[in-house]
Amino acid sequence: MATALISVSDKRGLIPFAAGLIELGFDLISTGGTLDVLHQASIPAVAASKVTGHSEILGGRVKTLHPRIYGGILSRRNRDHSAELEAHGIGEIDLVVVNLYPFREAVKDPSINLTDALENIDIGGPAMVRAAAKNFPVVTVVIDPEDYDTVLERLKLGEIPDRRILARKAFAHTAAYDAAIVRYLDADEEQPDTIHLTLNKVETLRYGENPHQAGSLYFEEGASGFWGAVTRHKGLAPSYLNLFDADAAYRLVHELEGDACVIVKHANPCGVALGQSGLEAYQRAFDCDPKSAFGGVVALNCTLDLDVAEAIMDNPKADVVIAPHYAEKALEVLRSRRKAMRVLEAPTPFAPYRTLRGVDGGFLVQDANLVPRDRSDWRVVTKQKPTEDQWVDLELAYLVCAFTTSNAIVLASEGRAVGVGAGQQSRVDACELAAHKAADRAVGGACASDAFFPFRDGLDAAAAAGVKTVIQPGGSVRDDEVIAAAEEQGLAMVLTGMRHFRH
Repeated sequence: MATALISVSDKRGLIPFAAGLIELGFDLISTGGTLDVLHQASIPAVAASKVTGHSEILGGRVKTLHPRIYGGILSRRNRDHSAELEAHGIGEIDLVVVNLYPFREAVKDPSINLTDALENIDIGGPAMVRAAAKNFPVVTVVIDPEDYDTVLERLKLGEIPDRRILARKAFAHTAAYDAAIVRYLDADEEQPDTIHLTLNKVETLRYGENPHQAGSLYFEEGASGFWGAVTRHKGLAPSYLNLFDADAAYRLVHELEGDACVIVKHANPCGVALGQSGLEAYQRAFDCDPKSAFGGVVALNCTLDLDVAEAIMDNPKADVVIAPHYAEKALEVLRSRRKAMRVLEAPTPFAPYRTLRGVDGGFLVQDANLVPRDRSDWRVVTKQKPTEDQWVDLELAYLVCAFTTSNAIVLASEGRAVGVGAGQQSRVDACELAAHKAADRAVGGACASDAFFPFRDGLDAAAAAGVKTVIQPGGSVRDDEVIAAAEEQGLAMVLTGMRHFRH
């Protein structure tokens, strides 16, 4: 006669699973609320206290921590262990079905206090799961209701469930549980001594950045993020680069006020514009750099309607379109043409709080590069002051610059980024590249730099493109020289005091 110990917080599928075990001849041991549910369903089960000979104590804090439970789970079923169990009157436990107190769910409630959070930390459950997983050659451990049907099916066929896979899943479960507790207790630490991440694989991608690289999408357990709520309306599954670029585009477009569109290619914005409508924003963004927009990601922060959908179809292909809402007729157009194009609907992104970058043997960890836009923290350092219209372009260029690979220069005019100089080792080269892309469209516009101008040559290149305002962090030993150059050319210059390198 086989024995199963069942103690679960997640009661999904419990009754049919337990009933199936009874049909297979299992004796059931259970605890607390699980035992009550089984008895209410007329499923016979013995209380763990009957097995241990000791009632639950401390309000249920101690139920199963007893040699009669752990001896039954940890026995290797060899002659010596079997003799020892018999000498102590301990029965073997063949199947352990346990999931844990819902600590992770409980601490999502911002009003929870420390006392209540601690009460949701399971002790006996993880111990039983780990004991069963350690002894997986002879004991089956099940922590996920999604596995009930498979386990029952194998048992009904007289087969042994794949205990190694179930044990691996069990250890991952307890590791993630402990990591969640550490994260909760570390919540007040900006840079804690240890960082425990639990990443759950949600999708195998066709490949990584290149076809010879394997790639997958993982979600961080316990973290908030918009990707978990994305609806895929059509198209191929997004690739690694699609997801990378769409993330950058969607986060940038949601930093903009009013109807806006961002087009990203290879992680850098190549078109950014504000508009009176989604259509105007898209058309203006596409016109910023039509050549680079080919095969890029189009992101909007407003409803994508029929007019926008038709405009996208009329232009060279986009690999991905992402927006918070779609008009039904727009979806019909997008579904009927360019079947490979990915059409994604997503909620507003959450502000990131930390970034990690892999290095050999470790990670570089930093706070997220948030972009404050409080003018009261900025200084106008020239006699010439920006007008209100010029402030719009200054703030747009400054924001786009923070989302562009360094060294970065962005030229903006009339509510659009007309020239993006990205990823240059020399700042003056970034200025010249941005000016080249802008041509004559930067005249009267704004220039943003992600870091200070080390020499006046970069500023001179921007001035030659026709800009009238400049925004940069300042902080160079040659700030006075650069400010003097701005005065000389009649430019208004704003210093933010905050650098925005991006790599």
